[in-house]
Amino acid sequence: MGSVLAASSPNPPPPAPGGGAPAPGLTVPPGFGMPPVSPVLPPAEGQQDDGDAPLPNPGAFEECHRKCKEVFPMQMEGVRLVVNKGLSNHFQVNHTVLLSTMGDSTYRFGATYVGPKQIGPGEFFPVMVGDIDNSGSLNAQIIHQINSRVRSKLAFQTQQQKFVNWQGDAEFKGDDFTATVTLGNPDVLVGSGIVVTHYLQSITPSLALGGELVYHRRPGEEGTVMSLVGKYTGTNYIATLTLGSAGAHASYYHRANDQLSVGVEFEASNRMQDTSMSFAYQLDVPKANLQFKGSVDSNWVVGATLEKKLLPLPLSLVLCSFLNHRKNKFQCGFGVTIG
Repeated sequence: MGSVLAASSPNPPPPAPGGGAPAPGLTVPPGFGMPPVSPVLPPAEGQQDDGDAPLPNPGAFEECHRKCKEVFPMQMEGVRLVVNKGLSNHFQVNHTVLLSTMGDSTYRFGATYVGPKQIGPGEFFPVMVGDIDNSGSLNAQIIHQINSRVRSKLAFQTQQQKFVNWQGDAEFKGDDFTATVTLGNPDVLVGSGIVVTHYLQSITPSLALGGELVYHRRPGEEGTVMSLVGKYTGTNYIATLTLGSAGAHASYYHRANDQLSVGVEFEASNRMQDTSMSFAYQLDVPKANLQFKGSVDSNWVVGATLEKKLLPLPLSLVLCSFLNHRKNKFQCGFGVTIG
């Protein structure tokens, strides 16, 4: 059970609309998580002179804004029940029931397999996660660490037994850089597909610079989109800026203390001709096994989530509410997670 629990970290928030890559990304199925990614070669210990210390690996390009996004509450509507059951040290199943008043109520069955190959603390490969709902739509991912530097991933989605999206990528981690190539929805017969390349390089122990190049093609249409990113990591904060032809995205994450973290995001989209700014905070109360997240944005949308773990029972309760003052809409949700 230890291997499965090590790979079951909280789900990362969904990518922001209008992000750098137009390739349709695949999200982690409810109740599952991706294994934590740690630097392949950690900085050498005991070195006093920063000038002689090797530059750290900057991480993946897609994780530049993730730390800030984790502070924001995730929107949930209706009632959600999640039951996790570990069948062995490498296999876990998941049942999710969602009752909604705004959309269709659904049931999803998921499974996670974590292999015996250990790369680092809490990192086991290969990892296979997937779930299927009552309409036959499937969402699955396969992640494998080929060696200490190369990691590959294959993900695909089906909708009512028809293939909708599939993509594969390869990630190479050097001592002070990370390079990734992603191929999405390739079709040789039609001559369509999307190719995305990422590169992130450490310039100093705190500063990393990189870029993204997206090439898409389909009959009668062909184009390229490029964006640049810069990330500065301080002792207790991370500032990130992405600039490209599609727009701009800036984020700032600050950890005030062990209990309080805040995040600020600014997004400007050239295609939508719209800008937005949002602020969020996360408050952790370890003694009470309590976590509270709140947010407010320039569109006057206020949201909050409250998560309470009922230890020693394997039970978690989640309350969620969002209020859109401009559209006068209120949305709330309640979730229970067992296991």
